[in-house]
Amino acid sequence: MNYKPPIIAVVGSGIMGSGIISNFLKHGYEVRVWNRTREKLPPLVAQGAIAADTPKEAAAQADIVFEVTANDESSRSVWLGESGILTGARSGTILITSATLSINWVDELISHCQQNKHIFFDMPLTGGRVGAENGTLTLLVGGDEAELKKIEPTLSAISEKRIYFGKAGSGMRYKLLLNTLQAIHIIAFGEVLEIARQSGLDIKIVGDALADRPGGTTTKLAWRDYQAEPNPINFSIDWITKDLRYSKIFADKAPTPLLNEALSRYEKAVENNLGSKDWTVINKTR
Repeated sequence: MNYKPPIIAVVGSGIMGSGIISNFLKHGYEVRVWNRTREKLPPLVAQGAIAADTPKEAAAQADIVFEVTANDESSRSVWLGESGILTGARSGTILITSATLSINWVDELISHCQQNKHIFFDMPLTGGRVGAENGTLTLLVGGDEAELKKIEPTLSAISEKRIYFGKAGSGMRYKLLLNTLQAIHIIAFGEVLEIARQSGLDIKIVGDALADRPGGTTTKLAWRDYQAEPNPINFSIDWITKDLRYSKIFADKAPTPLLNEALSRYEKAVENNLGSKDWTVINKTR
């Protein structure tokens, strides 16, 4: 019997969602798409995607549904609204959130999906715009490991790596830890560059040396974007501020002085109308 690839639905076609859609289409999948802002859909339809009028309609014929929206509010709306994913998805459909969300909402969503007999994964993404566009994302997965193995071939169309963290909810918990550490790192990088500048050191030599040691993805990203602000952006100040607020809730009673400082810096940037700028611009604000 010939293998029939699953039908994919993607709810949300922002930076990450549109990259996912394009890569599924390149690999020959049928993809149904919905986005709150309809103007984003024609370029995806031109690539072969099928536009849906509601999240419910997008999910109704799909075998795997990805939600990639902005925050808890938009996520809740597309899952639980009267025209939401859960009103359209058939029993047994694999449901995935790839947004970055609060732990409280994700745990509630897990419960809703279990009640409706769906297989659910929290599968937030890392790799940025380039990873989404090139199909080289890393997926941070929480859910049933045996079920994950069944869909690995499909996930390879959009990612080069999947890291399994445990039961549903674990992937989102890790994503908040990751974004918190990266935000703190980026701010620290800008701080040491300012010390270097004030001391009279050559910033280019210092930045290049830091990119080599300690090096690593976040240091290289911070240095690259310090030298030339990315256009288009990879990740906005608005988005990291939202994520850090979710991280603060996740931390609960744990002491978080560095998280507190990072959140305060980003919230100040939002107040100064920098929310739509790339998150690395924080290095040039005081």
